[in-house]
Order: sequence, then structure tokens, then C-alpha cells
Amino acid sequence: MIKAILGKLGPWGPVFFGVGFLAPLIAQTIEKLDRMPPLGLTPVEAGLICGTLLGLAAKLRGRWL
Repeated sequence: MIKAILGKLGPWGPVFFGVGFLAPLIAQTIEKLDRMPPLGLTPVEAGLICGTLLGLAAKLRGRWL
């Protein structure tokens, strides 16, 4: 059963990486550099948007670079 679940979630790994790792990293970078995210978003919201988009792009393209 777990193998079936992981088989379904495996292809979505880049999106999970984008949300789980890149989003907090981007948010912390924005805060550390004392920058305001565009459109009045909070750093966390901007990080989640950027991380999700980067993860989706990696999933659709099949690679990160």
C-alpha cells in the first residue's frame, strides 16, 4: 500500500521540494535582505508562490536546469 502511495507521489517530488525547501529559503532570504516582496505580499507568501512555480516548472520540464 505504501509503495502504491509513493508511486503516485513520486513524480510530484519537485513540487514538494519547491514548497518544502525552496519556499522557506526564499522567504528567509527576502527577510534577511530587508526587501519588500512585490504586490504587498508577506515574505512567506512570496516564497510559497516562487517555490511552487519553480517546482512545477521542474516537474513539467523534467529537470531543474
